[in-house]
Parts: sequence; structure tokens; C-alpha cells
Amino acid sequence: MIATYAAVVAVCGASLAIGAATISLCGIRQWSWLSPAVGLALLCAICWATVRLPGHGTVSAVVVLVLTVGAAIYLRGRIEGGGEALQMGLPVAIVALIAASLPFAVEGHFGILGTGFNPDMSQHLQAADRLAHGAGSQLLHQGYPLGPHSVVVALNASLGIGLVQGFSGLTVAAAILAPLTALAAFAEQPLLRRTAAAFVVGLAYLVASYFAQGAFKEVIQALLVLAFALALRESTRTWRDLPLRFVPAALLAVGSVYAYSFPGLIWLAAILLIWLALERRLPVRPLLLALTVFLVGALPELGRMIDFHNFETFDPNGPGLGNLFGQISPFEALGIWPSGDFRLAPGDGAAPAFAYYFGAAFAAVLLIQGLIGCWRRRESAILAGLAAVAVIYLAARLGGTPYTAAKALAIGAPVAALLIASPLLHNGGTGRLSVAMRQKGAPIVWLALAGGCSLLALANAPVGPTSYSPALTGLRPLLAASSTLVLAPETLLEAEHGARYIAWELRGGRVCIEPEGAAGGRPPTGVRFVITTDSSDRAPFRDLALSRHAAPYLLWERRGAVRGQSECPLIAVRQARQGP
Repeated sequence: MIATYAAVVAVCGASLAIGAATISLCGIRQWSWLSPAVGLALLCAICWATVRLPGHGTVSAVVVLVLTVGAAIYLRGRIEGGGEALQMGLPVAIVALIAASLPFAVEGHFGILGTGFNPDMSQHLQAADRLAHGAGSQLLHQGYPLGPHSVVVALNASLGIGLVQGFSGLTVAAAILAPLTALAAFAEQPLLRRTAAAFVVGLAYLVASYFAQGAFKEVIQALLVLAFALALRESTRTWRDLPLRFVPAALLAVGSVYAYSFPGLIWLAAILLIWLALERRLPVRPLLLALTVFLVGALPELGRMIDFHNFETFDPNGPGLGNLFGQISPFEALGIWPSGDFRLAPGDGAAPAFAYYFGAAFAAVLLIQGLIGCWRRRESAILAGLAAVAVIYLAARLGGTPYTAAKALAIGAPVAALLIASPLLHNGGTGRLSVAMRQKGAPIVWLALAGGCSLLALANAPVGPTSYSPALTGLRPLLAASSTLVLAPETLLEAEHGARYIAWELRGGRVCIEPEGAAGGRPPTGVRFVITTDSSDRAPFRDLALSRHAAPYLLWERRGAVRGQSECPLIAVRQARQGP
């Protein structure tokens, strides 16, 4: 627990300080709630630029520490509204922290987020472990964006925080920084309204659902897309006379490159192009300055982005479902979806199907009203954001896979929530329908229902093992052609969803997973290898010899010929990813 929250404090503190100082350097003297997102974007870029230097993360940690301290010193006396920002942001941060801690509170322990929903965290942990030891990995060679992984490595090098706790802390920090960023649209609202609206927009239902499965990349990218739209909004409002007013948006794009590679730029480029089409004047010089900043920051990653285009996720004939059961409904992006598991169809959970359709219809009406309000108030950045995420989702739905379409929905969900919430919470009226809906309490009802759905998704999040070792993955080449029995502690299997985690680690071979109490007698028919924890050095069955000690595991091999057909299932890659 201490390590996880230490990582949360470190990431949030560095992001807020570095982001605020950067925005101040652009000539903005008033506190901006885009600082958290800009800071996190820069954190991913800085750590990736330095993590491969000698020290395996130590240089990254030192650089971030120096920049954070320097930013705090620089900001002293140079920024206005800091006290008001603290009063405004603290309630939002506390609410978001409590909500993001629900998975750990419900499960009763801290560990790998999402194990049981999505086993992909295994390969992220392995990539971070190899990065921390200065070694290569499959993700590294494929051009996979490793900016967030580098942040975790820096936490490990500086504070001794384990990789599991580092990823959990980074994900929780992103879940806090997202609602804080949403305050850029709701800062003028009363306390309860702005807190609720910021929380629901920053942690919209689908974002909370991806948080629940440990998908930190989508949580971060959703934050960056939301912040990019809000940065364009500020460029025509409080920043409109500044030459560097588009630089914060450019830095968000740089961060997207290092957190999500070239796919992340698709959302940002689409928002920018649609926004430019809606705007009457084209600010050429400020845009060119921002483009220069973006190119300087992103060009070092160009080669890796080219390598990444061959990644399996982009193959329409590849593992299209991933861990899904089928296409998910686009209405989930509107926030009201009363299910702890976003993958389930309406009526398959505890709530009746009627509740899903009623919530979707209610949110859709508010979305239409939001469109009308934004059009009348010329909220071109918000309109561009919704148009962009809608077009990208349709493209992914028609030309991609259910797996990529679901990601597109999750990343666009905060923008949809912003469009619903922003006009309804606006001080001015947008017509008779708007007045009537406010009088009936529609905004409060939507915030309550959407917030409840987000909390439901968070409370349903499985939490896996508390520690990580690359040992099982290292054994895969030896075990792939044989059948293996894994004897694991009952606590790991029952309370920590360890069976799914172990199956994914040993994917590619035939694997049986049973509790340690199953030991005794002879190994099951057809099993050649047995894996146990190193808490005991005695063979769990007769006729076994110790083959390898790969802490914290022991590998035992059967003496003589292995007879009979194994009953252990083949843990194929797609089977492990798709789940039940």
C-alpha cells in the first residue's frame, strides 16, 4: 500500500510542477488545469529519453527530481491563483483517489490491476523489468511505446518501488490527473457541481472500465485527448493573444507519441483539423511554432513508430476479440451503463436490459442537447473533439476489430461526457428545452447515474498478485513442447486471480494449474514438468528431480519416459487473451 501511494504522490507531484512551469514559460501567468496533463505527457517523454542511459532508471529519476524541484522554485511568485486552485482541486483529487482505490479496498490487497479481466499487464511488467536491467524485450524491438514503462522504471530506481506497485501507482495517478484536467471546463461552477462533473468526465464509465483491467495506456491516452481539446479551447479564450498559446497542445501530442505511439496522434490530428475548419481565422505563426515544438519532441521516436505499425493489434485478421466477448455498444461511451463488466451485453449482469436502454436513451438526449448548446456558444474545440472521436470510432468499427473499436470508444468517452456535461452546467441558457431539463434536475440525475456506473466498474476490478517475477516467462521455451503442472498457493489462486496470470505467463504450452494441496503420490498422466514455489525444497511428487531454481519458483522434471496423454489444456496466445 505504501509503495503504491508513494508512486501516486511522486507522479502527481512531478506532473503538476513540471506541467505548471511549462505552461508558465509559454507566457501564461494564471494557474491552468491543463498543467496535470502537460506534466504527465512530458514525464513520459523525459523518462523514455533517459531511461536507457547508464544506471537503468537512476538518471531518469535524477532528471525528473531536478526538473520538479526547479519547476517548484521557478513557479514561486510567477503564477497567480495557486491558492484558489488548491481549494478547487483538492476535493476533486480526494474523490478521484478514493474511487481509484476501490479495487484494492474491495479485494483486500494491492497488486496487479485487472488480472482476471485482462492478462496483458504480464508483458508490460516483463518489458519494464528488462528495461530496468538494460536489456531488450519483444515490445522494445517492435517499437511499442514505452514512455509509461520508463516512468515505472524511474520510480523503481529512485524510491525502490516494485514494478507492480509502480504500474498501479501510475494508473491511479492518471485517474486523479484526468478529473483535475477536466476542471479546465468546470472551474467556474459551484463546488459540488464542478467536483462531480470533473470526476464523471475524467473517469467516464469506459475509462473506469479500462482502469479496472489495468489498461493504463488507454487511461493516459483518454486523458491526453481530453486535454488536447481543452487546450484548443483555451487558445481562443484566455490564451488568445499569446504567441506560444498552442505549445501546450503540441506537448500533449509529444506525450501521446511516447505513451501511445502514432495511433495516439490520429485523435489529436483529427481534432485539430476539424477545429481549424470550424474556426474563422487561421493563426498561422502560433501554429507553426507549436508544430516546430512537436517535431523536435517527436522526431526521435519516428523510427520506432514506423516499426510499431506492424504490431498485431493493427491486423484486421489478428486477435480481433482480445479479451472481449464481442462488439461493445457505442452507448457505453455516454456514461450510463449499469454493469461492473463493460464487456457484458445488456441484461447479462445484475441490472435488467431495460435499465441499459433507458440510461442510453437519457444520455443520448442530453448529448443532443449538448450539441445544440455547444453550437450556439461556438464551442468549436468541444465540437471538434466529439466529431473526431466519433469518426475514429466508426473507422475502427467498420475497418478494424472489436478490440480496436472498444479502445476507440474508451479513449473518446471523456470527450462525449464533456459535451453532455458542459452545456448543461453552463450559466447561460440554450433555449426552452435546456431550461426545462435543468428545472427537472436532468444534469444532476445524469451526473449521479454516470458517476455510479463508473464507481461500479471500479469496485468490480480484480486485483492480481502483489509481486512480479519474470521467472515463469523465462521458463516458457523449455516447457512449450511438454505438459506442465503448476502448484500454486491457494491464496494466489483464490484471492489474487493467479490462475489467469500463470496461464498467460506460460502461454504456448499445455498447462494445468492446481493448489499446492494437490501434491502427493505420482504426477498426473502425461505431465513432464512440475512447478512449485521455492518455499519448500522437497519434490511434490515421487519420481521428480529438481531441474532448475528460477526464484521464486522451482522447476521439477519427471525421471524417465513420460507416458500417457496429458489432460492439461493448451494455453494458446489467443485463448489466454480472450478469456472465458
